[in-house]
Amino acid sequence: MHLFKTIFHHNYHTLNNTSTGPLVSLLKSRSVIRFSGSDTIKFLQGLLTNDVKKFSELPSKTASYVPAPNLPPVYVPPMYAAFLNPQGRFLYDLFLYRKPLGGERLDGSVSDSSGDLELFADVDSSVLDELLNTFKKYRLRSKVEIDNVAEDFSCWQLFGGNLAEKSDGEKETEAASVGRVPAVDHSAMSSSHGNDVGWQWFKDPRVDCLGLRGVFPSKETPPLVEPGNETNELNYLLWRIENGVAEGSTEIPKGDAIPLEYNLEGLNAISFDKGCYVGQEFIARTHHRGDHSQTVAFFSVS
Repeated sequence: MHLFKTIFHHNYHTLNNTSTGPLVSLLKSRSVIRFSGSDTIKFLQGLLTNDVKKFSELPSKTASYVPAPNLPPVYVPPMYAAFLNPQGRFLYDLFLYRKPLGGERLDGSVSDSSGDLELFADVDSSVLDELLNTFKKYRLRSKVEIDNVAEDFSCWQLFGGNLAEKSDGEKETEAASVGRVPAVDHSAMSSSHGNDVGWQWFKDPRVDCLGLRGVFPSKETPPLVEPGNETNELNYLLWRIENGVAEGSTEIPKGDAIPLEYNLEGLNAISFDKGCYVGQEFIARTHHRGDHSQTVAFFSVS
C-alpha cells in the first residue's frame, strides 16, 4: 500500500497534465483471444451479459465511420461484456472487437464476403487458460473456434491528457484517422496510419474519461505511440482507479462479485433488452427489484 501511494503521488499530476498530451500503455495484464465460425454470434449471445448480436447488424446511417477517398468502410464499435456463473456472480470481463472488413461500405455492401465473422476479445491474462477452458466447455456442438492469439496480438490503452475533454466526434475522428484507411499515398499510410489490416483505436466502451483502447498486431507499433508518450501500465492502472473503474477477475472478485455492485451496468457491460444468458435471471431480478444495497466506491487518502 505504501508503494502504491508513493507512485500515485508522483504520477497523478503527470497523468492529468493536459499540456503533455495523452499517454499510451501496452496492457500486459490483458491477453487476446479470437472467436470464429458461423455460430460465433449465437454462441456468445447465450453466454455474455451484453447484446453481441449488434456485431452482426449493419451500422445505421448515424454510425461512426472512417473517412476515405471512396465510399468509407464502416466499423462497429467495441463492446464491454461479462461472463457470469449460473448464480449470476462475476467470472470474467471481455472487450469484444470486430475487425472492419476490407470491402464493407456505408451502403452495406461487401466486396469480399468470403469467410465467417471473427470477433477478437481482450481478457484478463491471469485467468486466460481457465477462461478458454470455460468457453470450450460451453461450446458443445456449436460451430465456433476459440483460439489463443496472445502471441500475435496485444492490447493498448491511450489515456489522460485532454482526451476526456474532447467531444465524442473529435475522439472518434482523430482515432479513426490514424487507424485503418485505404489511403492513396501508401508510403504516408505506413508512417501515420499504422497498418492496413483493420486495426485502429476505438473509444473505450465503458466511460469517456478512460480514453481510447485497441488491439494491434504484436509485431507492429500502433499509431499514436511515440517514445515520449509511452508509459508503464501501472500509470493506466492509477488513472483507471482514480476514475472509479475496476477491471479483470482480480479487482472484481471471481465467483463472488455481483456485477451491479461493481457498476457494470453503468460501464455499458449489461443489456437488459437481450434474451437469456448464463446468470441472467439473478441479474434481471436484482436490477428490477433494486436489491443490491452495496456499491463499490473508490476514494483517495492523503
